[in-house]
Amino acid sequence: MYKLARRDEPSHRAPDSTRTKENVVRKPFLNLCLLSCAALSLLACDKAEQEAPQILQPAQRFTLTLAETWGPNYPIFGEATKRLATMVDTMSAGRLKISIDSANKHKSPFGVLDMVKAGQYDLGHSASYYWKGKDPNTLYFTSMPFSMTAPEQQAWFYQGGGMELMEKVYRRHGVLSFPGGNTGNQMGGWFRKEINSLDDLQGLKIRIPGFAGEVLARLGAKPTNIPPGELYTALERNTLDAVEWVGPSLDLRMGFHKIAPYYYSGWHEPGTELQFLVNSKSWDRLPPDLQEVLRVAMRVTAYDMYSHAYHESALNWAAMKQQYPDIQVRTFPKEVLAAMHRANDELLAEHAEADPLAKEIIDSQSGYLAKARAWTAISDLAYLNSLER
Repeated sequence: MYKLARRDEPSHRAPDSTRTKENVVRKPFLNLCLLSCAALSLLACDKAEQEAPQILQPAQRFTLTLAETWGPNYPIFGEATKRLATMVDTMSAGRLKISIDSANKHKSPFGVLDMVKAGQYDLGHSASYYWKGKDPNTLYFTSMPFSMTAPEQQAWFYQGGGMELMEKVYRRHGVLSFPGGNTGNQMGGWFRKEINSLDDLQGLKIRIPGFAGEVLARLGAKPTNIPPGELYTALERNTLDAVEWVGPSLDLRMGFHKIAPYYYSGWHEPGTELQFLVNSKSWDRLPPDLQEVLRVAMRVTAYDMYSHAYHESALNWAAMKQQYPDIQVRTFPKEVLAAMHRANDELLAEHAEADPLAKEIIDSQSGYLAKARAWTAISDLAYLNSLER
């Protein structure tokens, strides 16, 4: 049994003086423990917050509007813009979309640069030489007579300084320009009458844009530029004597052969590059990752259009020979080609003398052509010549 202590019995507790000394020792120790526990608790909370799943903000989405020179559902060219829209949508997981307006909606096929520049549209798809009336230096970025083929020009753009020069020209307009798809070597056009000499060019009403139009004008022709959707009617109504468009990839479906049976090989556009235009402010509003999505998608789309155009030209050339035997394929006489060469050289010299930036571009293209053509001659040309028997 436990014995209870009587109240009058002496207590076994330590004297007050002893307890005071113990408290003096214990209190700092207890305070230190409490502080340590608090610190550990704070650290644990901080770690828990860091390890807790972060709540992500919804990704910002963008819709860009695009104006194209071509009519609705136009083959190859119009398919390229649709392909671009699909590609950026997929690559961005839906964060970037493109809405396309064709010429039938915006009603200004040759006003695409102005609309993109003004911010009416964020993007455009057209051809650089259409803007020569607004800025002559835009001429050089589509194709030049007797100049680079599509592979040569592609190398010049991306490896030979062409992109930098194009940026220098378009910067003043508040837009960016990117290669937008190549047609390859274009045919010289459909003519009502055969061209046998320079006399046959006198007063000839022909649709032909770019620098080639200036060349033919110097030789006595009357070049003009007409939107694609009006070409057949202009030829049918005798507004035109001849029309240059693209090549077999697109020409047969336009029906020019029904009116103008003489189909001439090309000299004027050995590698016609279309363009994507981008409003600079619209570009700057995109985050860096979406800028890269758009840049890559435009480059892939451009190359894809080139292979598409080449494929369709091969198919339609074979079909043309079988289904339309009345089409007369011709090459311009040597006399006419020599005169074209001379006129082209004269005009290039005049443009270079009149404008330092034009001179910089012309010198860059001619210098790169000299290097690239030497390789083309010993590679592609030598190979093709080796096939002759």
